[in-house]
Amino acid sequence: MGSPILGSPVPRKEGRDKVTGRARYVDDLNFPGMLYGVTVRSPAPRGRVRGIRFDPRIPWDQFTVVTARDVPGHNAVALILEDQPFLADGVVNHLEEPVLLLAHEDKDLLEEARRAVRIDIEPLPAVFTMEDSLAGKEIIWGRDNVFKSFHMEKGEVDAVWGEAWRVVEGEYRTGAQEQLYIEPQGAIAMATPGDGVTVWGSMQCPYYVHKALRHLFGLLEHQVRVIQMETGGGFGGKEEYPSMIAGHAALLAWKSGRPVKIVYDRQEDMAATTKRHPSRTRHRTAVSRDGTLLAMDIDFTIDGGAYATLSSVVLSRGTIHAAGPYRCPNVRVRSRAVATNAPPHGAFRGFGAPQSIFALERHLDGVAAVVGLTPEEFRRRNFLREGDSTATGQVIREKVDLGGLLDRALALAGYHAKRERFALENPSSKLKKGIGFASFMH
Repeated sequence: MGSPILGSPVPRKEGRDKVTGRARYVDDLNFPGMLYGVTVRSPAPRGRVRGIRFDPRIPWDQFTVVTARDVPGHNAVALILEDQPFLADGVVNHLEEPVLLLAHEDKDLLEEARRAVRIDIEPLPAVFTMEDSLAGKEIIWGRDNVFKSFHMEKGEVDAVWGEAWRVVEGEYRTGAQEQLYIEPQGAIAMATPGDGVTVWGSMQCPYYVHKALRHLFGLLEHQVRVIQMETGGGFGGKEEYPSMIAGHAALLAWKSGRPVKIVYDRQEDMAATTKRHPSRTRHRTAVSRDGTLLAMDIDFTIDGGAYATLSSVVLSRGTIHAAGPYRCPNVRVRSRAVATNAPPHGAFRGFGAPQSIFALERHLDGVAAVVGLTPEEFRRRNFLREGDSTATGQVIREKVDLGGLLDRALALAGYHAKRERFALENPSSKLKKGIGFASFMH
């Protein structure tokens, strides 16, 4: 018999090229006659586009200029909902929204030209918080600013509050988070009506890009080719967003008849691309005197930004995981993804679960303190076991030993010894040390 697969190192087939520098990323690839492309973006979070002014000092006849009027097919990113335009057409709904594309063979002149375009926008009232969005301060999406909502319920939550020993409430927030992949977003395109569209890009989901390009150009499947280059990090940030930058490169290539490369610098990448969804979670939890969970009422909201992207999927994951790996007979989770005039939020590792689990774990530490138990003991008493059902109603039919996993994790981390040591270290110092733990399910 050969060596076992489990426990054996598996060589990465691309590893040698990466460590020796032979691996080729988007910005390493060049074609004869290639142009460079840039995006001219909205300076306002919401408004009507009244005009675009071009500084006459720039030789505009040397440039390829693309606006929404140049889109040969459907000006919307084909994903779950087709609400996000590739290029704003008459209105803008977030700061840094793409309005205009430019291409030229001289990078320096191209950057000068980008700064020489002025977009005249008549401002409209904008919404920047989840609270204002939910209150309908301005309706900026659909009928009520809600991209998606879920209601998940098990047992009879409202029947428990009166008989509980304690009811503990709390509110928890998380902010937007940048993926900070080492390689920024980038794409190269070749596109003509006769040959179709070919795109090389840094991406995680080439089939997303393929679908988006087919709709953008009104082409058949075999007329669009997408090639995933070496991808220098993604973490969700290169899941749905590459459809946008690939579409922009392809539109410039289509109009110019030449290959076009667009690679964002770090500033543009951080300002304009999707991030983890900010969230607000409200908890109301009923417990018995011995620390048994009796009921959990959870309200979970995420900020989707100006367009829907993958918010419905992110919301579903956050909702499903919101009650964690705990046994509780009565659970209610109400959730929604709402629109604001921020750049759209999108995929990020964990897909909504880190937001709702963060809130739950912070809250349960507080519940444990009310009951008079350590966070460790409180969780141990409430972990799911074989035969229990989750908040979604799934019955656990395999043996699970969450208590054993917790013991092992704390032992490997030296958790208890560190807690004791940190508690004794210079109590008068302004610099404090602490250690905590969290349980999760996925």
